[in-house]
Amino acid sequence: MRILYGVVGEGMGHAMRSRVVLEHLVEQGHELEIMASSRAVDFLEKRFRKVNRIHGLHMVYENNVVSRSKTLLSNLVNTALRGVPANIAAYFDLIGAFRPELVISDFESWTYVYARAHGIPIISIDNMQIMNRCKHGRSITEGHEASFRLSRAFVKGKLPGCRHYLISTFFRPPLRKKRTTLVPPILRSEIIDAKVDVGEHVLVYQTGTSHDALLSALAASGVPCRVYGVERDLKRDKVVGNLVYRPFSEAQFIADLASSRAVIAGGGFTLMGEAVYLRKPMLTIPLGRQFEQLMNGRYLEELGYGRCVERIEDPSVVHDFLEKVPKYAKNLESYRQKGNRKLFENLDALLDRAAAGML
Repeated sequence: MRILYGVVGEGMGHAMRSRVVLEHLVEQGHELEIMASSRAVDFLEKRFRKVNRIHGLHMVYENNVVSRSKTLLSNLVNTALRGVPANIAAYFDLIGAFRPELVISDFESWTYVYARAHGIPIISIDNMQIMNRCKHGRSITEGHEASFRLSRAFVKGKLPGCRHYLISTFFRPPLRKKRTTLVPPILRSEIIDAKVDVGEHVLVYQTGTSHDALLSALAASGVPCRVYGVERDLKRDKVVGNLVYRPFSEAQFIADLASSRAVIAGGGFTLMGEAVYLRKPMLTIPLGRQFEQLMNGRYLEELGYGRCVERIEDPSVVHDFLEKVPKYAKNLESYRQKGNRKLFENLDALLDRAAAGML
């Protein structure tokens, strides 16, 4: 089939997840036209013949919290100045040259708009739709009900009316919508093939730079930590006591993840799903005003796989987490996932239905 595939560029998890699906589609002999925005383009074009750059929305953060006003202003300015004209031109080229038979979107809007405008079936593959298409109990939304309703409305309005939704998740809340299938976290081959061990170090990944309380607590713990993301311009390791700040390397990061005793990171789904698959206990500190990250963390804690805290105000939080790592590791022993098999089985079945005109 000729498949138009859209990848949102906000957060690298979408690009890494889409890479896995795109590689499978290529192996199955499908023709692809890939549309992506922001950093997703740079990541995907190293692996696929052609990736078209389109404008996408992005978030602006201040002190580990989403700035709603600056996010809105930045997106309005960028869309007005360069987003709309560039995307219109891209789609006119696409109409004349590719003629897609199916669209797959990883939370990407422009490919969705193209599909709806031209009557083309569309499949959604992401983790975000779980907010709208599943039921969530009070333990997940408590204290953040307004944020949950706002986030659910945003997700609902992002890609409504797809023919089917494949949702990547390690937790399984009850479905509230038809045409929805929950599949395990989508895993890179490097994660599936990683050599798993339990070392002494903790893997720390923080995308913001204002984490003084966390870093102080880690330093006080005396536990070896390999820290990514805090100092972004490093060319080589920087050792400060028990903390080793590392420049980002995908291969080194995966090796440090697979050999860690535990993980401390934000609430992004991709790393959390990989940690669960590798059975690594996790302390998650979700970004402020990002309900999806809070939801991920609360389900992680509810399952007994780790702990979720909204902020580090006391070093005892880190100490208590490290004390309970053996307990979390024991709970993770029951987690089972056979790579990406369930995802591929469901996706291939949907593609067969689409080819037969039955989707």
